[in-house]
Amino acid sequence: MTLDTLWNSLPVPGLLVDEESKICDMNPAAEGFLNHSTRSMIGYPVFDVLAVDAPIEEAFGRARKDNSVLIVNDVDVGTGDRAPLQCTLQIAPLIGSPGKFLFLLSTREFAGRITQGQTVKSAAKSAIGMAQMLAHEIKNPLAGIAGAAQLLSMSLPKQDLELTDLIVGETRRIAALLDQVEQFGNQRPPKLAAVNLHDILDRARRSAILGFGANMTFVEDFDPSLPEAWVDADQLLQVVLNLLKNASQAAGNGGGTIKMRTYYEYSLRLRRKDGGGKALPLQIEIQDDGPGLPPEIADDVFDPFVSGRENGTGLGLALVSKIISEHDGWISVDSVPGKTTFRISLPQVPRAVRQEMKAAQEQNSK
Repeated sequence: MTLDTLWNSLPVPGLLVDEESKICDMNPAAEGFLNHSTRSMIGYPVFDVLAVDAPIEEAFGRARKDNSVLIVNDVDVGTGDRAPLQCTLQIAPLIGSPGKFLFLLSTREFAGRITQGQTVKSAAKSAIGMAQMLAHEIKNPLAGIAGAAQLLSMSLPKQDLELTDLIVGETRRIAALLDQVEQFGNQRPPKLAAVNLHDILDRARRSAILGFGANMTFVEDFDPSLPEAWVDADQLLQVVLNLLKNASQAAGNGGGTIKMRTYYEYSLRLRRKDGGGKALPLQIEIQDDGPGLPPEIADDVFDPFVSGRENGTGLGLALVSKIISEHDGWISVDSVPGKTTFRISLPQVPRAVRQEMKAAQEQNSK
């Protein structure tokens, strides 16, 4: 095993800096973190590329002078392309190369999203029993109430029709809520297939423009080289539409901007309870310039019945989390006033399936 193999296999971002604190090498995880290639970053001062929310340059100067290791826990580290993440920053001299130092970034986002991915399924299961019971027990008598109100309206004077219209309207609203609850109880597994993520995003954008997002401006920043994802197209479309609708509602009547971005991040892997791992390199970000999530619910926004809107059901984002979790993916949110970003991490088509698809194409071309 070569040193290059070890360097490229590191699951955390790693940067190598020279005697002038300029980047001279990065591993693939660092390329994903910075969203730039190694070639484009060589020669840049490391503290121009990494924005560290701590007076670290002076401490690094002392570590360089003493040729010692520097570890900084729980600091926000950002770049020009992404919001800051809380990290542990490890800086160590490179043995055998005087003046060169190794930077390793261990982000807490990864651990937090792994925990979230495991808890989403348990939260969903807890709600499923209640969902099925409520939907079944309430929808039938609710239909009877609505029907009775409509019959009653046929024999009432015009001045009293407002009351029956109110009854019918409210029963329909409750029925729509129960439809969402029933979706939570849906045990159908995803029908996984090779899907072009950009087709899904484009369909969602066009649908939004014709409806709830008519007053929004949509900006696309897509990576054209992104490989196909291994997902259920209909379920993923439901997820994206839900996120776009939330962003549009947050903007209000004045409208706003929604940015949809895709990119490839080599370093993301989901660690299962059995010790196995699954790569999630395909990234979708949906960002809006609305007011942001209320701080009191920001940490629980994917839990059932948690909502930041006055009349919200609190089931939309919980259903989004359930779907992504059933795809063995991750979803996270980063929100401050003026910038809320939902990030979805998904698997690409398995190698064995890609080989079968290639063989089938070659057979059909003969």
